[in-house]
Amino acid sequence: MSKRNSYIKRTLYLDKIKPFIDKDIIKVFKGQRRVGKSYLLLQTMDYIKKIHPQANIIYINKELDEFWELKDAQTLLDYVKEKKAEKGKTYLFVDEIQDIREFEKALRSLLAEGLFDIYCTGSNAKLLSGELATLISGRHVEIEVFGLSYLEFLEFYKLADSDKALENYLHYGGLPFLIHLPMEDAVVYEYLKNIYQTILLKDIVSRFNIRNVAFLERLVRFLGDNVGSLVSSKKISDFLKSQQVNISPQVVLDYLSHIVSACFIYKVSRTDIEGKKIFEVGEKYYFEDIGVRNAIVGYKTTDIGKIMENVCYKHLRTYGYNVLVGISGEKEIDFVCEKQGEKVYLQVCYLLSDEKTIEREYENLLALKDNYPKIVVSMDAVKGQNTYQGIHSFHLREFLTTTHFG
Repeated sequence: MSKRNSYIKRTLYLDKIKPFIDKDIIKVFKGQRRVGKSYLLLQTMDYIKKIHPQANIIYINKELDEFWELKDAQTLLDYVKEKKAEKGKTYLFVDEIQDIREFEKALRSLLAEGLFDIYCTGSNAKLLSGELATLISGRHVEIEVFGLSYLEFLEFYKLADSDKALENYLHYGGLPFLIHLPMEDAVVYEYLKNIYQTILLKDIVSRFNIRNVAFLERLVRFLGDNVGSLVSSKKISDFLKSQQVNISPQVVLDYLSHIVSACFIYKVSRTDIEGKKIFEVGEKYYFEDIGVRNAIVGYKTTDIGKIMENVCYKHLRTYGYNVLVGISGEKEIDFVCEKQGEKVYLQVCYLLSDEKTIEREYENLLALKDNYPKIVVSMDAVKGQNTYQGIHSFHLREFLTTTHFG
């Protein structure tokens, strides 16, 4: 069976792209390498062929050697114009477009002709948002693509929701290709480490001319060990001292920015809940794929709280929530989540095992005086249980199988 017709449909993303099909706007699938963007292009192509059986489609995949000669805007334009339809519209699909120099100039030219419906994927958030936003203001839409959510994980593996399924998801993450591999540490982690090295070398080191690769790798490990922890200038300074490295904090911040731009790790800012102010200093970092994080720093049961927090963040983002870390006075709220004008507050805790833990997790939420929904996610909550004046308690499995909160 060919790659083209063997993929599993991800309707979550097809539903997002449908309203923009045949519209005079560039569609960009943005996300880390290997989260499934290429298959989403194929899925979109097949849907277009379904609604337009005679559609003329040009497909360019920069990871295939037959397209290596398409290196810049001019060679891309020449190729597309040679292949375009003699009459009517041409549907253009370009995979990993950031590998073509000044691609944005070619897309602007093609868009101006009015004869192309354009779709592309990219693995560099800064490049896509920056150049496209500058040259084609208001004429492109970005659809962020994530690795498999827990619900998609169950669908891909044809599994029922269970403690074992959840354990595998927390252990190995949600990169789609894993369905072709046995669920064994030695096999899966070797694959995930190779993905990590590809992202590191192609999307960070090469693109940003990083010289100190060894320190970059140590910085990634530092983020892996500190998932969900506040990363401040002092913490960075202490880390540098522990590594006996003489690098300025500004350079470290630049490296962090490059890691984030590769869609590899997400930076989450803090917000003052009462004053609605975004703090410019201090943020938290979460990995796109928890399996890659585990492959880098190891899967340890003592890290389960960090892993849960990372997975909860990814779940919220996948289903359309904007997420910030909340600060209310001296108290911290793990996540302040907003979607279409609705707000939800979320705390993540491994086990609500003693009164002190219960007070800490719930009291922070009870201190908030508005009426937005408040949720605590743990591994021992009882489904549907309400405690502490209406605050909802979700078991992690229940939370990851729910897509709307409110």
